[in-house]
Amino acid sequence: MTIAYVLLNCELGAEADLIEKLKELEQVKDVFETIGTHDMMVKLEAENFEKIREIVSWNIQKLDKVRSTSTLIRKEN
Repeated sequence: MTIAYVLLNCELGAEADLIEKLKELEQVKDVFETIGTHDMMVKLEAENFEKIREIVSWNIQKLDKVRSTSTLIRKEN
């Protein structure tokens, strides 16, 4: 299982709607607003790196009012 954290920036005021839409995605295990450089953080779990990339590219970045994302993949020991 591959775990990733997506740091997301969105349009002002869109946070609550985006959180609800993100929670509908099967691979989203947690999502919450943050204070600082990014507006929210999304925890994803998927079979492999390619599936993570697909979810971010086709499901998260395509959501209305998402301005940018930055993905961190958890390193396995």
